[in-house]
Amino acid sequence: MKEVDRSKAYRLFYPSVPAVLSTSYRKTVSAMPVVSFTTLSESPSLVGLSSLPSHATHKTVLSARRFSLCWLDRKDLRAMAHLASHPGREGEDKLLSAGLKHHRGKKVDVPVIDAAVAVLECSLTKTIKFGDHELLVGRVKASYAIEDFRDYWSFEEYRPILYTGWKGDLTTLD
Repeated sequence: MKEVDRSKAYRLFYPSVPAVLSTSYRKTVSAMPVVSFTTLSESPSLVGLSSLPSHATHKTVLSARRFSLCWLDRKDLRAMAHLASHPGREGEDKLLSAGLKHHRGKKVDVPVIDAAVAVLECSLTKTIKFGDHELLVGRVKASYAIEDFRDYWSFEEYRPILYTGWKGDLTTLD
């Protein structure tokens, strides 16, 4: 095997399925694709996601103390690409600017994308700094998915978007 530069070791995790991290505070709706996320605990149900503190969405999560993670189907590939390539601004609804309609969560006052195939609604419980990133830890308050999820994805309906890591490339499996 060939050596992989340790500064690029994270690229071995790609491709991965991104989720959309969404939050709102005052009149701002912030959103961005994330791939560095995982379950941290089953009981209590905790998730963690790694983000640069300089991202506008990261800052909005810290202000709001809550967020959603929404998974999208390949039909929303362009919207996901828009979220990845356009920085948000204060007072903007970044989801709507990407063409994604949304509603309030069932249990948490967070934006939930109408077209989502799966959703987690979370309250922010902790942030931990790791190098140049921060781990945002959320307690899952609600989770739901389309019927294609039956304890695991059957992939009969859901066609995931993949993030390849290559110059921010998003793709699908056909």
